Amino acid sequence: PPPGLRIHEYLYFQVLSPGDIRYIFTATPAKDFGGVFNTRYEQIHLVPADPPEACGELNNGVFIQDQIALVERGGCSFLSKTRVIQEHGGRAVIIADNAYDNDSFYIEMIQDSTRRTADIPALFLLGRDGYMIRRSLEQHGLPWAVISIPVNITSIPTYEMMQPPWTFW
Repeated sequence: PPPGLRIHEYLYFQVLSPGDIRYIFTATPAKDFGGVFNTRYEQIHLVPADPPEACGELNNGVFIQDQIALVERGGCSFLSKTRVIQEHGGRAVIIADNAYDNDSFYIEMIQDSTRRTADIPALFLLGRDGYMIRRSLEQHGLPWAVISIPVNITSIPTYEMMQPPWTFW
């Protein structure tokens, strides 16, 4: 799309398990790099990258293949993270802000200066949301969450009730 067309577009995903974070989360697509979702994944793993910033080789890369990675902001560019996940066979990457108290400010993810590209979708997630997902997985001793992505919220009458409670703080 022409520049500026995707700026305020939102994309939604729903956590199916673990049950204590079974909410619909709001993410924003990268502004000028990455692919788009041509498929709706009814059930796909959301795998926290190890190490979380995903700036180099991953310890759990085998679990990211054909799944979606949850990555933390920082250490390298948004594009570098997206390429690392793509190289490990990930279908998409969700990059959460590293400010864990960020529950309202969406950052515009733009290309770095290297003129590289990435083909998989890259989404930005609020720091609070990323933290709560990771914390729940740690508490349950789970290596990943199960999500549906993207979710069409216009078809969900109770969307308001399905948002994370902390988004209203």
